[in-house]
Amino acid sequence: MEFGAEALVAEALAAGCMAMLVWFGTGLHPWWPLMWLAPLPALVIATRSTWVRTLLVAFAGFFIGGLNLWHYLHDVLSAPALVLVLEFALQALLFALVILLFRALYHRQAWALAMVGFPAAWASIEYLVSLVWVHGTAGDFAYTQLDNLPALQTASVTGPWGITFLVLLLPASLVILPRAPRLASGGLSTLLVACLFGTVRLNHRDSDARTRVGLVASDVNRNVADEGPPTVRLLKDYASQARQLAAQGAEAIVLPEKLGVLVGADTAATDAMFQSIADQHKTRIVVGVIRVISGARYNQARIYSPGAAVETYDKEHMLPPYESKLTPGTTLTLLSNWGVAICKDMDFTAPSRPYGEAGARVLLVPAWDFDLDRWSHGHMAIMRGVENGFSIVRAARQGYLTVSDNRGRVVAEARSDAAPFSTLITDVPLTHGGTLYEKAGDWFAWLMLAIFAAALIRVTRLARIDHSLVRGRLHT
Repeated sequence: MEFGAEALVAEALAAGCMAMLVWFGTGLHPWWPLMWLAPLPALVIATRSTWVRTLLVAFAGFFIGGLNLWHYLHDVLSAPALVLVLEFALQALLFALVILLFRALYHRQAWALAMVGFPAAWASIEYLVSLVWVHGTAGDFAYTQLDNLPALQTASVTGPWGITFLVLLLPASLVILPRAPRLASGGLSTLLVACLFGTVRLNHRDSDARTRVGLVASDVNRNVADEGPPTVRLLKDYASQARQLAAQGAEAIVLPEKLGVLVGADTAATDAMFQSIADQHKTRIVVGVIRVISGARYNQARIYSPGAAVETYDKEHMLPPYESKLTPGTTLTLLSNWGVAICKDMDFTAPSRPYGEAGARVLLVPAWDFDLDRWSHGHMAIMRGVENGFSIVRAARQGYLTVSDNRGRVVAEARSDAAPFSTLITDVPLTHGGTLYEKAGDWFAWLMLAIFAAALIRVTRLARIDHSLVRGRLHT
């Protein structure tokens, strides 16, 4: 163990370096290479310092780095300051404890479990959190790699947790390398295999089938239009834009979510207006509204298909507190090979995975972002397409109009504030590329939980052996 002034300076520098890497490697515009190195300073300190000082370095680095989201969460989304501080502190503490798990295994020469147990532990925590947290998988390390297309392909096998595992496996392997070169080489080889798999998958084409889609959004009205005339006027303006896109050959057109409130007779008039466009131009139109039925309010997508009755999809995952009074939906809406979801639904692995199991080729997604998060939240949805083998067509106001394929490549994109009514028309792959994740689900997350449990059991047993040896020496 290293002590003294030099050690304190090294630990302070390690915490600062880690904070910088986390700050720029996560957040609303992450620079993806940095997250592969972000834990490295704390892991190095863990090999040469006490557990208390290791805890402080890891906690400080993660906590300070995580403050890059303060303006967005506090000033834009109005999250209470105390809640944010506690949330950031809890995340930092959990990460620091995972670093301590690595330290305990490392100092007891359990090299293999130290190397894989560290990334498995954090992937396990992300998975467990996603099962109970109102924001699902938001904040997972995997989303820092959205621009790293070869790594992103891992999601087609493991879901997002495999990407998290790989990101953390690199620094763990580098720290283990001097002690167990052969073992660490295995970890680095795993990363190389994942990279090769991603590269091959990116260059493989499932099919040449494509279809033309149109998207439209306006940031002029930045609120939900009131029921009655305000909603009717806004929807007429959107219908005019939809008609122009349909005339350009769009076979599906997506509008944003919660454009206005539909009650009573206005619903029938709106349905007739959009249905006539769908029938005349042989196109499908998805319109996001607040639908009021018998006092219950739904965040609803109304879907108009040529020669068919109006179908609907009710948003399943609500954004608190803004949507806490809305009634969640419980069923999928699959139209031939087209699925429909709404905005925050894409922060969760379901309903996207059930759509994949049902053979969806394209997911149509009305959405609404918050300007600052137009890249981060808008592109989270891209992960769902990679996981389940379908294209994503997402139209968000205060965000992007985004079309991506089942490899996570952005086919076309435009800002919603580029014009009073921003539009985008492009061809999107119309194919379903079956994936292991779609078929096997969260198998990899369960594997991570098993490795995490094995690491905890091993370190507990080794600690008992150490304690017994110490007691034996004292008695002799």
